Amino acid sequence: MRELRFKPVWADSLGAKSFCTLVETPDVRILIDPGVAIMHGSYPASLGLKLRWLEEGRRAVVEAAKGVDVVVITHYHYDHYTDFDSRLYRGRLVIAKSPNEYINDSQRGRAMRFYANLFAMGKVGLAEVLEEPVEREYPDPFNELELARSRDYGDYAGRKRELLEKGRTWFEKRAEKWRGYERIPEYDCPDFRLRFADSKTFEFGSTRLRFSKPLFHGVEYSRVGWVVWVAVEYGGKKLLYSSDINGPVIEDYAEWIIGEKPDILLLDGPATYTLGYMLNLINLGRAVENVKRIISEAQPELILFDHHLPREPRYRERVAEVYREAEREGVKVMTVAEYMGLKPKVLEEFL
Repeated sequence: MRELRFKPVWADSLGAKSFCTLVETPDVRILIDPGVAIMHGSYPASLGLKLRWLEEGRRAVVEAAKGVDVVVITHYHYDHYTDFDSRLYRGRLVIAKSPNEYINDSQRGRAMRFYANLFAMGKVGLAEVLEEPVEREYPDPFNELELARSRDYGDYAGRKRELLEKGRTWFEKRAEKWRGYERIPEYDCPDFRLRFADSKTFEFGSTRLRFSKPLFHGVEYSRVGWVVWVAVEYGGKKLLYSSDINGPVIEDYAEWIIGEKPDILLLDGPATYTLGYMLNLINLGRAVENVKRIISEAQPELILFDHHLPREPRYRERVAEVYREAEREGVKVMTVAEYMGLKPKVLEEFL
């Protein structure tokens, strides 16, 4: 092998929530987000089928982990990491979203449990290695979103300002908590090595693994927390894995993807199955326009448009403009199932 290769391991279009991906170069084998979770209650399949696909996904993740050097965790949702299976982590370099800052309460709790298990695998008690809290300032990431901040919301502008003010207050309360957290450290032991990903670059021979700063999980001040995306570069090729930016909804995130000009883009879409209670039409429209811009301006060879998106049967209709733009521009846009030559499970008919 003398090139960058990738293999989708599991994704929502296969019937269980995941975006697990294996990336290989001559230098390193990387497993990104080794997690699988069961589909939600409204997903149009029986519980038996959902459980079967969940188990199939978990087996696929464990199989893909064989022989990998690096495991990446972009955030602490169960469809992006597994707590706990030593077959995924033992002997690996684990590069994970920092659990110490730019994290919401629920993900911090999950991270604490995960690292207690990870350190126990290395025969170390987490309490033995925790470090003292650090007093520091945390820049508000909304202030960096020039395009989103300048967007005209028309009749919705007043409501948007109200939501942003509430978001700022929520962010300030989170930052105060981060200043009080005992800090989980990076660590080396015979059973694993741990590094935190945020804004960092790692090199393995001629392969570069590059992470973003913490990004909102969806809209501005999303209460769901923060994620990082990851770019893998080798031999003039670039794969960009977007994690959970929900579209992207935020214009600046689309701009960053365009600036990266990836050859292969793994892009999570808007969660259309939540339309009407978590996702409104304005933010769905933002996401569609942003993906269209990525298609026309970045011109990737392939976009795997999956995760969050194929969780309800009308998803193609909801983002139809994306597929029309891709056809006009000659860019391949498909789900992981379609990439594998299969029909997305949500489009099948179940008894």
